[in-house]
Amino acid sequence: MKSARRRSRELALQGLYQWQMNRCDCSVLLGQLALQPHFLRADRGFLERLLHGVLDHHEALDARLTPFLDRPAAQLSPVERAILWIGAVEFRDFPETPFRVILNEAIDLAKGFGGTEGHRYVNGVLDRLAALERPGERVPVRAPAE
Repeated sequence: MKSARRRSRELALQGLYQWQMNRCDCSVLLGQLALQPHFLRADRGFLERLLHGVLDHHEALDARLTPFLDRPAAQLSPVERAILWIGAVEFRDFPETPFRVILNEAIDLAKGFGGTEGHRYVNGVLDRLAALERPGERVPVRAPAE
């Protein structure tokens, strides 16, 4: 069974995809998302914080992500870009959520909604962003002992 936060992330992804196609106000997005069947089982406060976090700061989020991208942010697929925004907002605004949870949720979103290898790209970008955003949480991978 999906958690309320998982449902919120899925709704945020849908809303941010729509916003990239047709820029509109956050209240309009929330109104349209409220028509989704699983909206009532989502964490509305979390959803609103995600959407506002991205819509109010999407340019700064793109700038934060750019060093880890292999192309300009505007050339990313709208799904991957939205997932990266969600992950970046969670790293920044939700310190109580462990970075591994954020990373795993983003990978799951990419597997469910993105392209064939999109989850690998999302993983690579957000893992490197986590090194900056959550340096105290990340445990470096050690080389095997010889």
